[in-house]
Amino acid sequence: MTPHPMPRRRTVLRAGAGSVAATALVAGCGSDDDGPGGTARSASPSTPPAATPSSPAAAPSPLARTADIPVGGGTVFADEKVVVTQPVAGEFKAFSAVCTHQGCTVAKVADGTIDCPCHGSKYRIADGSVAAGPAPRPLPEERIKVSAGTITLA
Repeated sequence: MTPHPMPRRRTVLRAGAGSVAATALVAGCGSDDDGPGGTARSASPSTPPAATPSSPAAAPSPLARTADIPVGGGTVFADEKVVVTQPVAGEFKAFSAVCTHQGCTVAKVADGTIDCPCHGSKYRIADGSVAAGPAPRPLPEERIKVSAGTITLA
């Protein structure tokens, strides 16, 4: 019995473009030489990926205590790339600490603004909007949770 030659990927794609079966077949195609140091993998459509047992997610560590964020000011958390402000008593806001001008990390919060040391951009603590350029757009808002006197990233 003569073995049938395997169709080329191009032929499979043309024959079944848009078909789920063709997509599954193509996903399993590959070569044994994925480049230097490459890892050739084979896919088996009948074997689902192994499920890993899910464990309850650990509670995120608090960024700060609410008492540590000054009213009318804020604190930069450089490791987390976030800045938390308290524009008015009891109102906490969080923004990305990455300047929208060229990606520097903002360095301080003073006089009602979040300040970038690289090129002088300043953002308002109440909403992250640009107070002084060259920043082209506001700091993106980050989600936080304020509970029992602590502030955590949400």
